[in-house]
Amino acid sequence: MEAGILEKTGRPLSHWIEVVKKSGIDKHKAIIDFLKAEHGFTYGYANFVAHKAKQSDAASHDADDLVVAQYQGKENLKPVFDLLQQKIHALGDDITETPKKAAVSFIRKYQFALVKPATKSRIDLGLKIKDKSPTGRLEHSGPFGTMCTHRVQITDVADVDDELMGWLKEAYDKSQ
Repeated sequence: MEAGILEKTGRPLSHWIEVVKKSGIDKHKAIIDFLKAEHGFTYGYANFVAHKAKQSDAASHDADDLVVAQYQGKENLKPVFDLLQQKIHALGDDITETPKKAAVSFIRKYQFALVKPATKSRIDLGLKIKDKSPTGRLEHSGPFGTMCTHRVQITDVADVDDELMGWLKEAYDKSQ
């Protein structure tokens, strides 16, 4: 993202952080709106700069602490997350994992999967597979909105099966 900002704007991330600080705007959404309206940013770059300016991105926190916090009170789901994490990383060596407060994104060139402990008994796996009709366990994205096109509800390690891995592989392949 940082290299993309430099390429698209001709200015480094540090410049845009300074622009945000000088603006006096402190609300995340207001920063995004400002960068889009006043500087022609796309949502993705504006969101990235807003997080960096507010130091609210995963890099500002210990990634392990974010994941631990996600599974607090949901420890029974942690083995499911661990298995998903292992299998996702086995898809290729070009995957970036980005823990956030409520979920973990898996990114190649674009985000292709999002793992979120949704309840005390269920993980929602969001997938981005354009032009694929929902069927059976592969549902509409539901609570993920535009971040993902589909969702799979997972309650047990047994749910991380060949069918699910096929969808993950398809999402991974389409994210290049």
